[in-house]
Amino acid sequence: MASDQTSTERMPAIPVDSLTEAQAAAAAAFEAERGVPVFGPFVPLLRSPELMLCASRMGLYLRYGSALPLRISEFAILIVAREWSQPVEWAIHHPIAVTAGVAPETAQALAEGRRPDTMSTDEALAYAFSTELMRNRAVSDPTYAAVVARFGEQGAIDLTGINGYYALLAMSMNVARTALPDGASAPLPPLVG
Repeated sequence: MASDQTSTERMPAIPVDSLTEAQAAAAAAFEAERGVPVFGPFVPLLRSPELMLCASRMGLYLRYGSALPLRISEFAILIVAREWSQPVEWAIHHPIAVTAGVAPETAQALAEGRRPDTMSTDEALAYAFSTELMRNRAVSDPTYAAVVARFGEQGAIDLTGINGYYALLAMSMNVARTALPDGASAPLPPLVG
C-alpha cells in the first residue's frame, strides 16, 4: 500500500455466505484454475467477478507462458511493485524473483528506489524498458530496438503486458488497501520525494 495510506483495509475477503452467485462461481473457477483460493489482489477484484477471472487468466499467461524468462518477468514485476509502492505485490514476488535468479542486492536497490548497478544485461534491458514506459508513458527507439533484438516483438509486447497487468493489480490493492499476507514483513520502504 502506498506510504500515505492508512492500514485500514477497504476491501477485505468477502465472507462465503455473503458472496453473490457470480462471485461464488468466480471464486470456485479461480480455485479450480489455480489450485488455491482467491488471494492477494484477487480479493478486491472479486467485487467484479468477470474482471477477476479475466485478470487471473492474463496473469497465468504472463507468469508462465510469456516469451520472457521467469527471472526477467519477476524482475519486471518488482519494478512495477516499487513504482506503485505496493508491498503485497513485493512480498509475493520478491522471493520468487530471488529464487529465479535476481540477485538480492539488485532487488534491494529496487526496494530503495535506486537503479541497481548489479543488473545483468537482460535485467538492464527490462529495467530501461519498464521505467521508461511507466515514467515517460513511452519507450525510446534505442530501448525498444534493444528489447526486440533480445526478446523479439512478442517479448516486447509481453514485457508491456507485465507492466500493465501488475500495475492494474498494484492499483487495485492500493485502492483496496490490501493487507500483507500473514507472516510477511513489509520490506518495501516508502519512497521519499
